[in-house]
Amino acid sequence: MASAAYSSTFCNLKIYNKNGNSSSVSRNQLSQKKGEKAAEQISRRELILKTSELATIAAIFNFSGKKPEYLGVQKNSQKLALCPASKNCISTSENVADLTHYAPPWNYNPEGRKTPVNREEAMEELVEVIESTNLDRFTPKIVERKEDYLRVEYQSPILGFVDDVEFWFPPEKNSTVEYRSASRLGSFDFDANRNRKRIKALRQELAKRGWASQDAL
Repeated sequence: MASAAYSSTFCNLKIYNKNGNSSSVSRNQLSQKKGEKAAEQISRRELILKTSELATIAAIFNFSGKKPEYLGVQKNSQKLALCPASKNCISTSENVADLTHYAPPWNYNPEGRKTPVNREEAMEELVEVIESTNLDRFTPKIVERKEDYLRVEYQSPILGFVDDVEFWFPPEKNSTVEYRSASRLGSFDFDANRNRKRIKALRQELAKRGWASQDAL
């Protein structure tokens, strides 16, 4: 067992191990180590306090935002809504040349699928994947479901930001699935286009069930 003794100069502290060997540690070194440990404890407390503060602010100011009135299948064009100019939105309704906002539709019965499914079965597969896939720790909540349409709200764990994600099964396009994913607030995604990453994660899980995309996302 190690023991400690102060040198006669009171500047260094000698540490003795079980073999009787000693080493000197300056008071400055000890003070520095204590300071580092205290700073680490303070930074942890600050992190906890800041997280609590952010949660309180979110509850007061309601960062979830208001549901856009234009969501759903557009009556005039029979498509999902286009994206605003902000970069935190993707949609299959956009022009293919718009690399910021366009995303390719899905096909739940692509050529080569061994066991084709009908629309109802495809909808169930989509719901199961949505509920089991959590890429960004946003919590999915299905808030609207029809035989050909699904809307999901993804909410962040701390500030309560909400992304609206829609899926539509156009009746005249066989086994095609259109979709749109957009953040309600802000003009960009903090996580390098979170909406595109989420859609890609869902598509990759659906691919395991036989789905395919028209193009790579």
